[in-house]
Amino acid sequence: MENNKSNTGLKVALGIALVLFLGTGFYTMNLYKKSNETQQELTEEKQLVMNDLNAMAKQYDEAIGENEIANSNLVEARARIQGLIDSLKISETNVKSLWRYKKKYMSLQKEMDVLLAQNDSLRVENSYLATSLDSTRVRLEERTIFTDSLLVQNNALAEVVENASILGAVGLKGFGVIERTSGKLIPTERASRTDKIRVCFTVAKNPLVPAGDEELYVQVIDPKNNTLGLNEQIQFGEKMLNYSIISKFNYENASLNVCEFVTGNGEFEKGRYVVNVFNEKDLVSTSEFTLK
Repeated sequence: MENNKSNTGLKVALGIALVLFLGTGFYTMNLYKKSNETQQELTEEKQLVMNDLNAMAKQYDEAIGENEIANSNLVEARARIQGLIDSLKISETNVKSLWRYKKKYMSLQKEMDVLLAQNDSLRVENSYLATSLDSTRVRLEERTIFTDSLLVQNNALAEVVENASILGAVGLKGFGVIERTSGKLIPTERASRTDKIRVCFTVAKNPLVPAGDEELYVQVIDPKNNTLGLNEQIQFGEKMLNYSIISKFNYENASLNVCEFVTGNGEFEKGRYVVNVFNEKDLVSTSEFTLK
């Protein structure tokens, strides 16, 4: 009888162990399935943000293409969107990263609504000027006032918080300069006369970033795809960055204008130069210029 009791107890124990094993397996499979579903949803959501950014870029391309002389504000805004698209392509697919890009997208959407409305008004004004030759002088004065107003509004937009936890750069411009012995700098488009490349941008105000010493990495690439200046490397995670110069500044919770100089590796080449600004591994602004 004692043997029967022992067998019964053993069977009960084995039964309980089997139930626990099956329950653990079911829970593990369910958890794995939910993890895959979450990752797929994040990937799909990232693609939706990418689609929205591409659609926004297309709207800018159409607006820029409608004018023989492109509105510089539209060109700069288009470049910022392209920088965000490039950054999103290589970003990690997680909730924190995706939320940050959504915030940036919403900020750029508001900016686009304002700039395109202003561009439409400017295009209508130009059309009216072309058909009103008798009032050309008056209309040109009005256009000058309007353009000044547009520049003031664009500077105000540059100070709008992007709702991100990193500092960015707006209004990025690069150009060649002649350096006189007196220290005077003269802008030039001639490669043969260029002594240095001057890079200027505005660090936009961001209330999410505390005041203190900050730095951005400036990269200038010549027509032969060489990185000018220091051409030193720094690694952020798995990404290696070649930079021309480190722009160091003290951020005081206000927009800040920054200019840096990048030297060449001998004589400057004729052709297209690309200027990029990185906040660590993140590309925050890009622009280009040409030396003849």
